[in-house]
Amino acid sequence: MIELGKMQTLTVQRVKEFGVYLGEDAGSEVSVLLPKKQVPEGTGQGDEITVFIYKDSEDRLIATTAVPKLLVGETEVLKVKEVGKIGAFLDMGLEKDLLLPYKEQTYKVRTGENVLVTLYIDKSKRLAATMRVYAHMSNQSPYKKDDQVTGIIYEFSDTLGAFVAVDKKYYGLIPKKELFEKYREGDEITARVTKVREDGKLDLSPRQKAYIQMDADSLKVLEIIEEQFSGSLPFTDKADPERIKREFSMSKNAFKRAVGHLLKESKVRITENKIEVIN
Repeated sequence: MIELGKMQTLTVQRVKEFGVYLGEDAGSEVSVLLPKKQVPEGTGQGDEITVFIYKDSEDRLIATTAVPKLLVGETEVLKVKEVGKIGAFLDMGLEKDLLLPYKEQTYKVRTGENVLVTLYIDKSKRLAATMRVYAHMSNQSPYKKDDQVTGIIYEFSDTLGAFVAVDKKYYGLIPKKELFEKYREGDEITARVTKVREDGKLDLSPRQKAYIQMDADSLKVLEIIEEQFSGSLPFTDKADPERIKREFSMSKNAFKRAVGHLLKESKVRITENKIEVIN
């Protein structure tokens, strides 16, 4: 069976001036054309060639020896080459670009952007891309608690947090309580596995363990107070958590640890309603 969207090793059935016809074996009735410019030199009837199967502009099955950037069911980051009337066209490594229909976009994409998509076969039996990748993630990751991972944020939930494709293929979630930075879909992040759930999905945090993160947080707090508040912060570590999150992109507990560290190093002093940098 010749399968759309997959790499297959097929047999040369017939040799023509414009290319060769390939099938599962020399006697199979179903065949697909491999254009002449794609045919390896010296290829003859009965030879085997590994090809990718897609459809040409006239909606006919066609083979290519070029290796695409993803196969059916796989998830990958592709570049948006242009945006048209029916959707965006992505570079998948072939002569023909891949359509990302508007209805399969989770946010409006722009030319030149990189987007995380899955390759699928649509109702018209054509290859297409979708940004709705959640159902294509795997829960069989090799990671354990405290491992460092990289991933791409592909969706946000007001109640749950940010969904992350770890290694572009594993379920990951940054819980809402861990979202202190301003992220957007498509951002690539490095995170720490805080929990491996019973179903194999990963809970993540962009932050390190508290005792490791404290040094970086202290430097960040000091820098913000100096640069944005001219050395005098008009509130203390007793401030409302939302205000701290807004100004420093960290939790109140992390902020208090950072300020405490700066106090011990005599880099700041706390008055009744201010935190001041000591010069």
